[in-house]
Amino acid sequence: MSRRNESVDSENLAENDHGIRFTLGQYLVDSKMRILLTIVCTFSVFAACFLQRVALEGSILVATVVATFAVASLGYDYCRKRGFYRQLEEATAGTTDACIVGSLLDEPEFLEGRAAFDAATSLTSAANRQISAAERDAEDYRRYIDAWVHEVKTPIAASKLVLAGMHGEDSDKLSLEVERIESQVESALFYARSSFLSGDYAIAKVDLAAVCREACKHNSRFLIAAGCTPVVDVPEGAFVLSDRQWVVFILSQLVVNSAKYGASRVVFTSSVEEEGTPREHTMLQVADDGCGIPPSDVPRVFEMGFVGENGRERGSATGLGLYLVARLCESMGVGVAIASEQGKGTRVMFEFPHDLRRLDSFRNVSRM
Repeated sequence: MSRRNESVDSENLAENDHGIRFTLGQYLVDSKMRILLTIVCTFSVFAACFLQRVALEGSILVATVVATFAVASLGYDYCRKRGFYRQLEEATAGTTDACIVGSLLDEPEFLEGRAAFDAATSLTSAANRQISAAERDAEDYRRYIDAWVHEVKTPIAASKLVLAGMHGEDSDKLSLEVERIESQVESALFYARSSFLSGDYAIAKVDLAAVCREACKHNSRFLIAAGCTPVVDVPEGAFVLSDRQWVVFILSQLVVNSAKYGASRVVFTSSVEEEGTPREHTMLQVADDGCGIPPSDVPRVFEMGFVGENGRERGSATGLGLYLVARLCESMGVGVAIASEQGKGTRVMFEFPHDLRRLDSFRNVSRM
């Protein structure tokens, strides 16, 4: 059920499969000049001994000793290099993280190996510095968005107070637009925080029916304006382990999408599956009878910025709603999948594990 993007890792591993491997055959090919000089040297010693009228047996013995030491030298050189290059090969093939490659290597004794080791450790240090700088920039951006959202909420709240004292059709329309602005501001905040979920979340028992109703109530004006009726068919007392605020946000994205794309009903249902097993979980389904998604678009709806055929027709889609849904679910350890039939509607399924150990992406855990 959960989404996993492994294309980058697969490409990197494929590249490593085509890399040069340190084998005896390749070593001998690379050492062909040394081998040729050894052969020439051996025959030269043999010829010199023979010309000096050394007995044939003695000439052969001397040449054999020279050849033996030359072969032993090659063997020793191969053995000491093999350990390092095999270690380097395993380090680069076993990980796609350049930040740890240098730490997986032992410094070799031979000159070429030390040069390669120094290069690897330098690249690892550079990668760590770049990642640290990127993390600082991301944290600064998140803080800026936090501050911006805090500031922009003040005029939004003031506008809602003013509108509360106004009446009429224009007032209702303006109230709806202000709520849409507030929703977009909230999405910007959640997007900025989506990479730092462990610091912003606390897992607790969440009443599934209550959060479904809260998501519908939060978007009630939009649902009424679009003529979309929510139906919460979730048993009372159905609890899941998650964060209430973020589940409400996720469900709100689906409610808004359903109303935006022509649904007259959006129905919430739940069930407990695989009871009594380690994979026991609660399945929440959000289904609508809207225009549905074209089959060619379904595999890409969770991609960032993908608006699809429906979004292009309406011209107001950003391609962030379902992307945030998928990203937040992945970070929370909640599985998510989507099924749709064009012209008949869309279903989004969420898998909430009952085993707290499956929610290992959270660092701060609280229980109710």
